[in-house]
Amino acid sequence: MESSAALFNQLKTAEPFFVLAGPNVIESEDHIMYMAKHIKAITSKLGLPLVFKSSFDKANRTSSKSFRGPGLAEGLKILEKVKTTFDLPIVTDVHETIQCEAVGKVADIIQIPAFLCRQTDLLVAAAKTGKIINIKKGQFCAPSVMSNSAEKIRMAGNENVMVCERGTMFGYSDLIVDPRNFEWMREANCPIVADITHSLQQPAGRKLEGGGVASGGLRELIPCIGRTAVAVGVDGIFMEVHNDPSNAPVDGPTQWPLRHFEELLEELMAIAKASKGKQSFKIDLTPFGQ
Repeated sequence: MESSAALFNQLKTAEPFFVLAGPNVIESEDHIMYMAKHIKAITSKLGLPLVFKSSFDKANRTSSKSFRGPGLAEGLKILEKVKTTFDLPIVTDVHETIQCEAVGKVADIIQIPAFLCRQTDLLVAAAKTGKIINIKKGQFCAPSVMSNSAEKIRMAGNENVMVCERGTMFGYSDLIVDPRNFEWMREANCPIVADITHSLQQPAGRKLEGGGVASGGLRELIPCIGRTAVAVGVDGIFMEVHNDPSNAPVDGPTQWPLRHFEELLEELMAIAKASKGKQSFKIDLTPFGQ
């Protein structure tokens, strides 16, 4: 497997973009292996660099009754099997500083959840692993905050950092994606990733039988957010993909169906190749006609 610096260089120079994709959470070893096999086959066919994503623990679930995953030890064992079997880099998230060292031994990219994007100790602990760090922008944060979060990684001695837009809170149970953020986040001077699935969550927007709430979502708008992001010129696309999203134990309403994964990526690639979104538009303000 490539070094962090080599992988980071491959991702930041990817054309038209790289992909971070996989099911939200590890449901079982068999399911993860199945998903990794099919997702890799599709991205390889399309020539897109892939980093496989899944979580070993969803520590920020809406309800204490929600499925969280197999936990750190078992989850990392499964992700390592994916890595070696399919020769794939891995991205997974951490929630506590004590998880970083163990996760850094398996994952190629350590992801900082949006709720924790300003947690200095967590950012520094993740940075010290030497792995690539993907920081999701908090739903409560202005895009300018991400420059500070990225700088915390660099000040800890790690230049391999990227930042990820995943929507901004709009009222109590909705998120919006402001395309201007993709431009403004470039001030962090690192690759920009668009999370096109979590950004369509409706936090605590779905009532459960027997009481309690769970996150809802607007799966049908995932293509809309994806089209917007690649037209603006993001460097990477993050998306959660599932073979049976209606029965996924976590975030089913915002996981994209595996059967449509290739079709959507083909369209996004075509848009990205037609756009000049990665280039700054040079505006000439001299009077026209002179």
